[in-house]
Amino acid sequence: MPMKYFDPLGMAKDGDADTFRRRRVAEIKNGRVAMWACMGYIVPEYFRWPGYCSPSMDLKFTDLPNGVAALYKMPAEGWAQIGIFIAYLELFPMRQEKDRIPGDAPGFGRLGVPIFASKCDVEGSRRSLEAEINNGRLAMVAIVGMVTQNALFGSTSPAMWLPSSAFEGELGVQAPVGFWDPLGLAADGDVDNFKRRRAVELKHGRICMLACIGYIIPEYFRWPGYLSPAQGIKFTDVPHGIAAISKVPLEGWLQIGLFLGHYEGQFFRQDATRAPGDFAGYGFLGVGKNFIFNFDPIEFKDAEVRKTKLNAEIANGRLAMVALMAMLFQNGTVGETGPAMWLPAA
Repeated sequence: MPMKYFDPLGMAKDGDADTFRRRRVAEIKNGRVAMWACMGYIVPEYFRWPGYCSPSMDLKFTDLPNGVAALYKMPAEGWAQIGIFIAYLELFPMRQEKDRIPGDAPGFGRLGVPIFASKCDVEGSRRSLEAEINNGRLAMVAIVGMVTQNALFGSTSPAMWLPSSAFEGELGVQAPVGFWDPLGLAADGDVDNFKRRRAVELKHGRICMLACIGYIIPEYFRWPGYLSPAQGIKFTDVPHGIAAISKVPLEGWLQIGLFLGHYEGQFFRQDATRAPGDFAGYGFLGVGKNFIFNFDPIEFKDAEVRKTKLNAEIANGRLAMVALMAMLFQNGTVGETGPAMWLPAA
């Protein structure tokens, strides 16, 4: 959970058990390597092996930088030894036998540990085996993030993990990443630029929260009547998701553009004297006065309550931006917005 069987590209839809097994074996091995790699990114900051990596080159382990920079310092003989070591493991102690489940090697066993060399009990070890696959997937994502962050900052020092900035006390600075600005966009300390970006972030977050809801509701409800009476197009005739882009007439897009422009120029115009996302006449989540049901915008007078609510809105908006990208990708891959988009059949 929550993804269940996730195969958006349909790589296993042909039902080929041997191909599926080969991919599962590769996934488990890559996950194990990634878990070690994540630890290897952290441990050298506190401990290095004594002695020499290459005595003939007078190269000590302590001379090797941590992270990506080590790739350029390791001598060719070192890479050759690493390659031979991996080949030895692949061919002998960690070779995959056909009568053992993926990841259960003759010389190692459960979790790839030598002390569990006996054949793995599938049912008795199901929980730990599934945990290993999940942890391996997380580690693969994590190591890609570490390498990217390392490349951006050029080091593995604390600045890579918790970049400092003039805006560390602002809203949106949240655990566990703290102030997140890997490209250094706010490194110049320009307050006006920071506020403009934060206002844009809040607006995009609000739009994406509505868009995520808008990806789900049309599966259960559509507006009655006509989208374009002149063209005889009903709201129920417009497909859901990406396919709708090709069905909305030009006049519809013009109306949408004018509507957004009106909001940007009038209602949601950012006042320099107010906090980003705080528009006159609009309260929590940018909701204004409702003249139909006669209620006023929700305002939070207590400073701490307001801070908590705004932080939650920023976090939810960020999540919605990621979620909407995933929905668009999944919709484009599967080609529909029905149940198959959310839970591809196994």
